[in-house]
Amino acid sequence: MRKSILVLASFFGLIAVAFGAFGAHGLKKLISPEYIIMWEKGVQYQFYHTLALIVCAIYLKAEDSKLIRNAAYCFVLGILFFSGSLYLLATRELTGIPTVILGPITPIGGFFFIVGWGLILVNALKKD
Repeated sequence: MRKSILVLASFFGLIAVAFGAFGAHGLKKLISPEYIIMWEKGVQYQFYHTLALIVCAIYLKAEDSKLIRNAAYCFVLGILFFSGSLYLLATRELTGIPTVILGPITPIGGFFFIVGWGLILVNALKKD
């Protein structure tokens, strides 16, 4: 399990760097500044939660915890839903994907982030 989380964190970190560079160099000429900001917010939150996944993997190496494992799952889902939907929303001028489909997905990702951090809090409060 710990290795799977570390593999996912590494993958998400790699993608975040690539998407950050793509946003800074490739997208700026293709989409409006407000959508660049949206793209950057997706990258930012992906990085934060990639680091959180690494912390979860390190924690799980020292001690198995169902709460921390579930927090890691929430962070993965949060990255997929929150950051993923922001990437798609930011590029909708290029892709033509309707916002009606994507708009409601972003808060679901945010919810998963909140639950993940809540599970870490509960785990911390349970410890001596």
